[in-house]
Amino acid sequence: MFATTPVQTIRFAEQAIFVKRDDLLHPDFSGNKARKFQYFLEQDFPLVKKLVGYGSAQANSLHSLAALAKMRGWQLDYYVDHIAGYLKQNPQGNYKAALDNGANIIEKPAGIELNLETYVQQDTQAPFESNKQLVVKSTVFVPEGGRCEYAQLGLDQLGREIIEWLKQNNMKKLELFLPSGTGTTALYLQRFFVEFSKTASSSDLSLPSVTVLTCSCVGGDEYLTKQFYQLTDNTDYHPRIISNGKKYHFGKLNRQCYDMWQHVNKQGIEFELLYDPVGFIMLEHYLNTANLSGDDLNKGAAVPVMYLHQGGLLGNPSMLARYKRKYQQQG
Repeated sequence: MFATTPVQTIRFAEQAIFVKRDDLLHPDFSGNKARKFQYFLEQDFPLVKKLVGYGSAQANSLHSLAALAKMRGWQLDYYVDHIAGYLKQNPQGNYKAALDNGANIIEKPAGIELNLETYVQQDTQAPFESNKQLVVKSTVFVPEGGRCEYAQLGLDQLGREIIEWLKQNNMKKLELFLPSGTGTTALYLQRFFVEFSKTASSSDLSLPSVTVLTCSCVGGDEYLTKQFYQLTDNTDYHPRIISNGKKYHFGKLNRQCYDMWQHVNKQGIEFELLYDPVGFIMLEHYLNTANLSGDDLNKGAAVPVMYLHQGGLLGNPSMLARYKRKYQQQG
């Protein structure tokens, strides 16, 4: 469905880091969401006329679902807890792109105490599960962030691309790192690589081995672990969570994150401002710890590292404006 995305090299934490440019996958999708929603682009849904999703008014998934609906000729109903007044008056980023693609963005009425997922279930009269895609008559329901088993199709394809790249470059081991929200992408990639490793036999030792590392950008490590268990109880499929012990509040301006974003952008690749700064902060901690540690478990620097660039750049202008307003005195 999608062309293979390129791999580039940057210098980070005093070593070479490979970057899988999934941000280049499709102009109308964040790379992360293009993989998750590939199933809905490829499969036939002859009776479907509507797509229902929910989440933040500035989420990457909003723009991507709107693009998906437009490509399939469906109507998107996307539920949100709240739309900020300034965003209504000055549409921008993912919100504006979704509106331009014809999305119907539905704000949960004030005074309703139900969480957003429960409200959507009630309003649509569809008892879908939080981690299950569901087709009811002419409607497809997609959980927040695309957290459902159908994400596996596109993420398996990504896994195959990485394996092929390793073979082409005669590499036997790799640590693949990506920051996580719901953890869906990281988990399904880990699952793919675990299953792939089972195909290796004693007579075929040339098959590459990949380990997935991730960090929590939303809700902390306990939240991320809970999300893993919602997708599968098989802990072999759970990626390794790395942390520096600090908790970063999602969407809240943070000088360390801003400085890290500026630092990595100097390598000539633009990263996004919500997940990637936290990701690189955690990755830097991991690599520095690996360099100092005698523990084999932590010797990550001895194994090549690839950072998965998942896109999401459409939200950068609004985040960057917020950062500049706050830190303009500091430069």
